[in-house]
Amino acid sequence: MGSSSKRCLGAILIASFYFSASLAFFPAHHEGEGAHPTGHSPKPSLSPHFYRSTCPQADEIVVSVLKKAITKEPRIAASLLRLLFHDCFVQGCDASVLLDDSKAVASEKNALPNKNSIRGFEVIDEIKAALEEACPHTVSCADTIALAARGSTVLSGGPYWELPLGRRDSKTAYMKLANKNLPPPNATLHRLVKFFGRQGLDKTDLVALSGSHTIGMARCVSFKQRLYNQHRDNKPDMTLEKRFYHKLASVCPCTGGDNNISPLDFASPPKFDNSYYKLIVEGRGLLNSDQVLWTGKDPEIAHLVKSYAENESLFFEHYMNSIIKMGNTNPLLGSDGEIRMNCRRVNHVR
Repeated sequence: MGSSSKRCLGAILIASFYFSASLAFFPAHHEGEGAHPTGHSPKPSLSPHFYRSTCPQADEIVVSVLKKAITKEPRIAASLLRLLFHDCFVQGCDASVLLDDSKAVASEKNALPNKNSIRGFEVIDEIKAALEEACPHTVSCADTIALAARGSTVLSGGPYWELPLGRRDSKTAYMKLANKNLPPPNATLHRLVKFFGRQGLDKTDLVALSGSHTIGMARCVSFKQRLYNQHRDNKPDMTLEKRFYHKLASVCPCTGGDNNISPLDFASPPKFDNSYYKLIVEGRGLLNSDQVLWTGKDPEIAHLVKSYAENESLFFEHYMNSIIKMGNTNPLLGSDGEIRMNCRRVNHVR
């Protein structure tokens, strides 16, 4: 590959550390569920049947909107899946990521990993409006994100999982935690393990959930450092496969072009499959946080990457287990939080 021009030295801003690319992210006692017949409320929990009596058509409504949105823009499937990760990694799966700025709320949308990066809010708005019309004040925004993530995965060719539901919505956002808890695209393997560990997720979860990057796009700013200044020495990441390096360099120049985009999975960009892992083994992972799963010198993680590359069914099985586990992260249940009428703002602004 050769060394890059010295003009690149210092051109890769530290701020790029924080721009994620696509990462690649149960019933409570609910208003519509009725009182427990003994008079004693059961311990709130999540359940795939949470809306069976109050909004049985919820998933059908979500998928109907998703089909139109994905047909119009296939990239939106990955964006909606990513929203689930960016929600759950910050104070649990509570739709705090959807709140706009207000006098009382400092929006997570303005956190460094999210600003000018996460997207899909308009599709969530459309889904929520349809749910409100059919089942007023019933389906939470947190569950709307979770349903949209599953629907996007399935419509992209990925697995279907029994989705525990019953999350409630937060009444505030957590911008500082968003800056702290969301893994940057240039993270080392050690840091990735720590980021996932904070959420109660282990190495298997890390590798399986990273497979979300089998769909979606990444901005140049998220991987430019690998091309020109990986170790702040004005040289590229030597783990990049040579032809892949030149292909990326043609899309992402040394200076400028930060918002140019490239597929996270060059082999089958719109299809949810195991080609992401095959590419990593070949040295063609796009983000540093992708490639280090193979080159990070962790035998357990490397074995999982190889196993998923060879066995798509195993990947799908582990992915389903891990995304359900992530979806259980610190949900608001029972009378905690609220069911937002509009996902962008709390019901009663104080």
